[in-house]
Amino acid sequence: MENWRDNRSLFAALMVPPTFWLVLFFTLPLALVWIYSFGERGPQGQTLLAFSFANYARALEWIHLGILFKSLAIAALTTAISLLIGLPVALGIAFAPKRWRGLLLVLVILPFWTNLLIRTYAWIAVLRTTGFVNTGLEGAHGALSALLAGLGWPEALGQFEPLSLLYNQRAVVVGLVYVHLPFLILPVYASLEKLDRSYLEASLDLGAGHWRTLVSVLIPLAWPGIASGALLVFILSLGTFLTPDLLGGTDSIMIGNLIAQQFGPSRDWPFGAAISFLLMYLTFAVLWVRAGYANRQQGQVTV
Repeated sequence: MENWRDNRSLFAALMVPPTFWLVLFFTLPLALVWIYSFGERGPQGQTLLAFSFANYARALEWIHLGILFKSLAIAALTTAISLLIGLPVALGIAFAPKRWRGLLLVLVILPFWTNLLIRTYAWIAVLRTTGFVNTGLEGAHGALSALLAGLGWPEALGQFEPLSLLYNQRAVVVGLVYVHLPFLILPVYASLEKLDRSYLEASLDLGAGHWRTLVSVLIPLAWPGIASGALLVFILSLGTFLTPDLLGGTDSIMIGNLIAQQFGPSRDWPFGAAISFLLMYLTFAVLWVRAGYANRQQGQVTV
């Protein structure tokens, strides 16, 4: 393969369009929002350019930090549940017969073919008081009540009360797990698919059981994919705003909803920009820790 240093004009011709696109539509808007974070809100909601840390100081008030900590907790819970569900699914796909893997992967990515807003509204139809879950439970309650009435206990179960499944933090977690689960399954599957199966066979031949092989051999070897998927789910869950807005209640506001309110109804762009960049700084810190850990692991393997 020809080295790009031997044909710099071709390399420049190929790199200029994507670089121009990246600078124009990513770097410049991001820099503009960063400048806004030091500005001030005018009396009519306009953004006044200034150089002040007042927005950052306001973002660090306890009322806003409480929303951030709650968002971190919800994102961590979403990541943990996604791991419990996604890891077995990825294992099942990776060790399935080859003729079935393509179909199983299509089923994993199938939700991406539908708009996120439509999928979220579908969960409202599932979880609401007259939704599919409560309707099914009501039908089972009626059948069981009829059976008990035939046995002489007509009032054993009492009247059916629908479960409160919507507009709370539990519904938010359910929605976030559903939306972000493929982002965990796919990296884990990619890591497992490249795994050398001889290590697993050697572990089993040397007397380790399946559980011991899973914990001591397979998970450490697949750890890069597991960590990448978990990190991706955590970051995406932390900054989301659509799912909490539609499925959550008044106590389910997350940091993404707070940012959306500042750029929307509140018309306080400087404060919204400051919160956005605080969240970005936190994301960069998590990525920096992840990169440092990966470099350390690679150094230990090299040694």
